[in-house]
Amino acid sequence: MSASSRGGRALSSLLRSQHTRQTSSVPRRVCIQCANTTTTTTTTTLLQSSRRAYSATATAAAEPSSSSSPIPPPPVTTSSPSASQQSQDVRYRIKSGIILTRPPLLTRQLTPFESAFFLYQKRLNERLTAPFRKEFYFKQDTATDLDWKIKLKERHGVPAKDIGRYNPRGRMGWNDEVMVGSTTSDHELGVVQKLLHDAEARVSEDGEEIVDEADRVKPEPPQPRTTEADAKNDTRRLDRKLDQTLYLVVKRKGAAQKTADGKGGDEDVWTFPAGDVPTHEALHETAARVLAESAGVNMNTWIVGRVPVAHYIQSPPPTTTTTTTQDSSSSSSGRGEKVFFLKGRIMAGQADLAGNKHGYTDFKWLTKDELKDTLEEDYYRSVRNMFELR
Repeated sequence: MSASSRGGRALSSLLRSQHTRQTSSVPRRVCIQCANTTTTTTTTTLLQSSRRAYSATATAAAEPSSSSSPIPPPPVTTSSPSASQQSQDVRYRIKSGIILTRPPLLTRQLTPFESAFFLYQKRLNERLTAPFRKEFYFKQDTATDLDWKIKLKERHGVPAKDIGRYNPRGRMGWNDEVMVGSTTSDHELGVVQKLLHDAEARVSEDGEEIVDEADRVKPEPPQPRTTEADAKNDTRRLDRKLDQTLYLVVKRKGAAQKTADGKGGDEDVWTFPAGDVPTHEALHETAARVLAESAGVNMNTWIVGRVPVAHYIQSPPPTTTTTTTQDSSSSSSGRGEKVFFLKGRIMAGQADLAGNKHGYTDFKWLTKDELKDTLEEDYYRSVRNMFELR
């Protein structure tokens, strides 16, 4: 039985006892059904009267009426950016520059250790390979066969041409190390000269041996690794430093004012080509446009990617913080610069500064080591991590 049923029965018995005492003077008989109905009605009346009067009012007030208008949202106050915040936004000009490079055209020079190691590998290969069978390559008693025999005799029976006087199958075949100071492993003095001497024909087309060296046909030697531009130190030419990467730098006049770090001025400075980025252009589009406007269109170039490889920040002068937004936006000389550099390649052509729109007066093609002495210290430190290994 639930608690509400027990409480109702207890209350009904209490009411019956009170009603009996009150009506004891007038005895009456009531049936059970009427007594239960009366008890239930009385209990409901007492429960309703025991409620708090203010609870119904609070409930009604809490429920909004359907006819009332919706509560308007609270007002939102937006504060306009202050003059200091606006001046911070226009303190810098966004620029896009290009680092145009010419890749190496030759392999680098070998170190003495590398030259000695390669010679050791060649001699070891001669010791491990099968003997050379000239019957597969030269017909017997022909001019080429006679030429081979003469040259093989000059090499002391060694088929290889660039391992020096070393017989891998002789009695001293184990002694395959080069002595200190020997030019056998040197590429220019040892290998190239031996190959050129061996390429000279010893036998004429008639099968007669050519004894006099003046009568022999000399092969064309390879071109030297250094060019005329290297000899004259002409930094404007692209055919210099063929085994290193060259970078295009241009000379512009320095800013009229000094920057926050005290640098700058009227002296000329060397930089990479760069220009302002308009709102309708991306960085790579501005870089391509600046290159055409500064170095001309007589170059076959290629922008490697659309992501900057380096960036440089030039701080604004201290007077910029006290200028108004209108003055700082109208005068570009009072702002700093944030330059983002993209990488490019040149395949053909040459730079031409005639009629350029950026005021450049000169250009150079410099190596990584030469840039360190040409660019400003802060400028070089900002872009040094993107340089090639050589």
